[in-house]
Amino acid sequence: MANTDVLDVAPIGPDQSEAVWPLSIEAGWNQNVADWRFMLEAGRGFGCRGADGRWEASSLVLPLGADLAWISMVLVARSRRRGGLGTTLLKCCIEDVRRAGAVAGLDATEQGRPLYLTLGFHDLYRIARWHFDEATETVEPPSGIRIRPVASADLPGIALYDRPRSGMERPAILAHLAGRQPGLAWVAQNDAGECAGFILGREGRAANSIGPVVADSEAIALALIGRAAHAVSGPFILDMPETHSRIGGWLERQGAVSPRAYTRMTLGEAEGLDDPARLFALAGPELG
Repeated sequence: MANTDVLDVAPIGPDQSEAVWPLSIEAGWNQNVADWRFMLEAGRGFGCRGADGRWEASSLVLPLGADLAWISMVLVARSRRRGGLGTTLLKCCIEDVRRAGAVAGLDATEQGRPLYLTLGFHDLYRIARWHFDEATETVEPPSGIRIRPVASADLPGIALYDRPRSGMERPAILAHLAGRQPGLAWVAQNDAGECAGFILGREGRAANSIGPVVADSEAIALALIGRAAHAVSGPFILDMPETHSRIGGWLERQGAVSPRAYTRMTLGEAEGLDDPARLFALAGPELG
């Protein structure tokens, strides 16, 4: 664990999920208490309290296998901003990841990216965040592909399918999401009964978050997204690597807008993480 004796940095445990949630509400982010609880159970949180005992800043490290860890939820209350607290917490997370012998990854906002570059992070690819209210256009899967709801028995196979295509080891995250919002959990199979793709998602504070979406082709991914968006009421958020233009065109036809972008970055080299050819939507900047 990183040294938490610097300034007033202290660990954040899962029992503090409701107490730390107001930080993401103030920032306008989509996380709910269930998100915070899962992340703090699966990862390691660091933050700072004010004199009244309330959390005034947060950060989080989420392991994605032995060699990769995701940094997220670096939040500072308005009353404590511009004092270097966010940078202190970020460096605390980086040190935590280094002590674990892993590579640090994150999804940077346009405002945060210059700081991450100075700390040694480098760009992998850009991500567009899409917002839309509903899916009005149906999408049929390619010939030979069947889409059905995810069952618990599918989860080990989905995790095995996901690892070489996403560059992450995240079976616990996938299982958690499958249980969070079953209407967004679908799997694509070919004629041989093999996994050809999957989609998961979760309810958020303000919108349903669609992702991750991992598939053999963009056509399969689009059919999965269309199926999920018809199964559950919106509004929706979807974070997609910008290279997938066919899905982007479909989203625009649904009236989707993309006012915000991220850049996926790592501090070091993470095998397979730099190629989004089979990754069509992220689990979110907080889950990798």
